[in-house]
Amino acid sequence: MIQADKILKHIRLTEKSNKLSSNYGQYTFEIYPSATKYTVRAAVEQTFKVTVTRVNIQNRAGKPKKTRRGQPIHASDTKRAIVTLKTGDKIELTS
Repeated sequence: MIQADKILKHIRLTEKSNKLSSNYGQYTFEIYPSATKYTVRAAVEQTFKVTVTRVNIQNRAGKPKKTRRGQPIHASDTKRAIVTLKTGDKIELTS
Protein backbone atom coordinates (compact mmCIF):
# COMPACT_ATOMS: atom_id res chain seq x y z
CA MET A 1 0.00 0.00 0.00
CA ILE A 2 1.36 3.42 -0.97
CA GLN A 3 1.49 6.25 1.57
CA ALA A 4 0.37 9.38 -0.25
CA ASP A 5 1.65 11.69 2.49
CA LYS A 6 5.21 10.46 1.77
CA ILE A 7 4.87 11.42 -1.92
CA LEU A 8 2.58 14.46 -2.26
CA LYS A 9 3.52 17.59 -0.30
CA HIS A 10 0.70 19.85 -1.48
CA ILE A 11 -1.19 21.04 -4.54
CA ARG A 12 0.12 24.17 -6.28
CA LEU A 13 -2.51 26.88 -6.79
CA THR A 14 -1.25 29.52 -9.21
CA GLU A 15 -2.78 31.31 -12.18
CA LYS A 16 -1.09 28.94 -14.58
CA SER A 17 -2.09 25.79 -12.67
CA ASN A 18 -5.70 27.02 -12.38
CA LYS A 19 -5.81 27.57 -16.14
CA LEU A 20 -4.38 24.09 -16.78
CA SER A 21 -6.91 22.46 -14.49
CA SER A 22 -9.92 24.23 -15.97
CA ASN A 23 -8.93 23.85 -19.65
CA TYR A 24 -6.99 20.57 -19.81
CA GLY A 25 -7.73 18.64 -16.61
CA GLN A 26 -4.12 18.95 -15.42
CA TYR A 27 -3.24 19.50 -11.76
CA THR A 28 0.13 20.54 -10.33
CA PHE A 29 1.52 19.03 -7.13
CA GLU A 30 4.71 19.67 -5.22
CA ILE A 31 6.24 16.28 -4.42
CA TYR A 32 9.10 14.84 -2.40
CA PRO A 33 12.46 14.39 -4.20
CA SER A 34 12.33 10.59 -3.99
CA ALA A 35 8.95 10.33 -5.77
CA THR A 36 8.67 8.81 -9.26
CA LYS A 37 5.98 9.01 -11.93
CA TYR A 38 4.55 5.65 -10.89
CA THR A 39 4.35 6.49 -7.19
CA VAL A 40 2.79 9.91 -7.94
CA ARG A 41 0.18 8.25 -10.15
CA ALA A 42 -0.71 5.73 -7.45
CA ALA A 43 -0.84 8.39 -4.72
CA VAL A 44 -3.14 10.72 -6.69
CA GLU A 45 -5.47 7.88 -7.71
CA GLN A 46 -5.67 6.60 -4.13
CA THR A 47 -6.11 10.02 -2.49
CA PHE A 48 -8.60 11.66 -4.87
CA LYS A 49 -10.33 8.56 -6.37
CA VAL A 50 -9.66 9.64 -9.99
CA THR A 51 -8.02 8.02 -13.03
CA VAL A 52 -4.62 9.44 -14.04
CA THR A 53 -3.67 9.26 -17.73
CA ARG A 54 -0.29 11.02 -17.65
CA VAL A 55 2.32 12.30 -15.19
CA ASN A 56 5.07 14.79 -16.04
CA ILE A 57 7.80 15.60 -13.49
CA GLN A 58 9.87 18.78 -13.23
CA ASN A 59 13.03 19.17 -11.17
CA ARG A 60 13.34 22.87 -10.45
CA ALA A 61 16.69 24.19 -9.28
CA GLY A 62 16.67 26.81 -6.53
CA LYS A 63 17.88 30.25 -7.54
CA PRO A 64 20.68 32.22 -5.90
CA LYS A 65 19.38 35.10 -3.80
CA LYS A 66 20.66 37.64 -1.29
CA THR A 67 19.56 38.42 2.25
CA ARG A 68 18.75 41.93 3.41
CA ARG A 69 22.35 42.25 4.58
CA GLY A 70 23.60 41.30 1.11
CA GLN A 71 24.82 37.83 2.03
CA PRO A 72 24.36 35.27 -0.76
CA ILE A 73 22.04 32.35 -0.07
CA HIS A 74 20.51 29.64 -2.26
CA ALA A 75 16.77 28.90 -2.43
CA SER A 76 15.89 25.23 -2.03
CA ASP A 77 15.31 22.93 -5.00
CA THR A 78 11.77 21.68 -5.66
CA LYS A 79 10.20 18.82 -7.55
CA ARG A 80 6.78 19.18 -9.17
CA ALA A 81 4.40 16.80 -10.89
CA ILE A 82 1.82 17.81 -13.49
CA VAL A 83 -0.90 15.15 -13.46
CA THR A 84 -3.38 14.77 -16.34
CA LEU A 85 -6.70 13.17 -15.45
CA LYS A 86 -9.11 11.15 -17.58
CA THR A 87 -11.73 13.29 -19.35
CA GLY A 88 -14.61 13.98 -16.98
CA ASP A 89 -12.60 13.44 -13.77
CA LYS A 90 -12.02 16.39 -11.41
CA ILE A 91 -10.27 17.07 -8.15
CA GLU A 92 -12.47 19.14 -5.88
CA LEU A 93 -10.37 21.79 -4.15
CA THR A 94 -11.79 23.12 -0.90
CA SER A 95 -10.22 25.81 1.23
